Amino acid sequence: MSKKKKGEGLKSFNQGFQVPDTYIIIFFVVVLAMLLTFLVPQGFYETEEVTYVMNGAEKTRTVIKDGSFQYLLDEEGNPMTVGASLFATDGSTGFFNYMYNGITSSSAIEIIAFLMVVGGSFGVMIRTGAIESGIMGMIKKTNGKEKLLIPVLFVLFALGGAVFGMGEEALPFLMILAPIFVAMGYDTVTAVLVTYCATQIGFGTSWMNPFSVGIAQGISGLEVFSGAEFRMPMWIVFTGVSCVMTMMYASKIKKDPTRSIAYETDDYFRKQNHISAENENIQKFGTGHILVLLTLVVTMVWVIWGVMVHGYYMAEIATQFFIMGIVSGVFGVIFKLNGMKMNDIASSFKNGAADLIGAALVVAMAQGIMQVLGGSDPTAPTVLNTVLFGISEAFSGLSGAAAAVLMYIFQSVFNFFVVSGSGQAALTMPIMAPLADLLDVSRQTAVLAFQLGDAFTNLIVPTSGCLIGSLAIAKIEWSSWIKFCWKFLLVLIVMAIATILLAVAIGF
Repeated sequence: MSKKKKGEGLKSFNQGFQVPDTYIIIFFVVVLAMLLTFLVPQGFYETEEVTYVMNGAEKTRTVIKDGSFQYLLDEEGNPMTVGASLFATDGSTGFFNYMYNGITSSSAIEIIAFLMVVGGSFGVMIRTGAIESGIMGMIKKTNGKEKLLIPVLFVLFALGGAVFGMGEEALPFLMILAPIFVAMGYDTVTAVLVTYCATQIGFGTSWMNPFSVGIAQGISGLEVFSGAEFRMPMWIVFTGVSCVMTMMYASKIKKDPTRSIAYETDDYFRKQNHISAENENIQKFGTGHILVLLTLVVTMVWVIWGVMVHGYYMAEIATQFFIMGIVSGVFGVIFKLNGMKMNDIASSFKNGAADLIGAALVVAMAQGIMQVLGGSDPTAPTVLNTVLFGISEAFSGLSGAAAAVLMYIFQSVFNFFVVSGSGQAALTMPIMAPLADLLDVSRQTAVLAFQLGDAFTNLIVPTSGCLIGSLAIAKIEWSSWIKFCWKFLLVLIVMAIATILLAVAIGF
């Protein structure tokens, strides 16, 4: 029997398992939604105004009145079904109208605009190369102090995931760090942990990620980036624990490299003669880079202050990020960062916005699904209201804590099918937010269950292109990665459930 070549398992896995694109998945969800309109009767709720205090200010929100669900009845008093048409011309949403009507719906257009502006602004900042140069400059300064490299890098990548949803951007760094970590006596698993895994931990515990928390809160009718006083300590705890676990693992491998699941495949990197050759084209860290990074820090503080003190919402926050993009671009041109010229500000903004067109269309299509089901107005007769009532009845008798944990489990499983944070928020939060009202769970906790469930399973799901790409760069087979990662993930899941229970207990 011939030996299987290293990397063959991952290659064969990718060839034999192809997950449908998110657009295809959503299309079939629209088909299901249309079928439901012929099978499920329409229903509606009564609503009421509730008053609550946020940041010292009294606010009101319209919520579903408990026990008020009613079916739409026909002349004979039976629950009524109203099947959706294939093509509607009267302003309603037929099956094939879901894309256009989803884009133009009032609930989607603001989020789409937010994504375009923020994505373009971060595109300008990334174009300056300040983040890349800062990290590489830090790596050079820690030469000979490799123990310091792990926690510093881990925190930086976790911060990137928390602030601007860093994910795919970690892959170029992994290309550089994989051979460096092997040369220092660690392994490529350590490199994956401090890059890709750190970004996902930051992503899941973020207090201001505009592409997940921001969208989920916007859909849920919450102040965007509210609840930072809970989420920031959460990020610190999760990042700290994960960093310690990574350092413990790295120390074990340093003592005995043969204990690594990647010991044999790391031979590829051991045989490389010039492990830092990739660094030569990276501009040295200088004054311009410092100013760009300071601009990012100032913007973060400004956004948090605006949200917590003045209740800034999407329009104000998007404008704050837009200003950040302009200032970063100006610094990039003045200091010629990455050879930037005036037109590069415009082109990088367009490229950054273009990168999020896919996410924006997912938001639109998700709203299209809601419209095929009749819309998201709880007082109007819709299939969605009936589905919502059915789920709440299935959960009846559960405590708020149990319901919140089930929401987390649902989001974690759903992440296998839709790994996009913005896409998952758009698809699930229109149901999860009002469901939370019915189950005595705060909408803020429902968003928390979403963000924790959306991120951590990204460490293992084979549907994540970013994970599979990271493993391919590190030359680690997915099956081998699972053998290592399940314990790491289990700790995160236990911490996530404990966090959700704490949030319910304190009324977050």
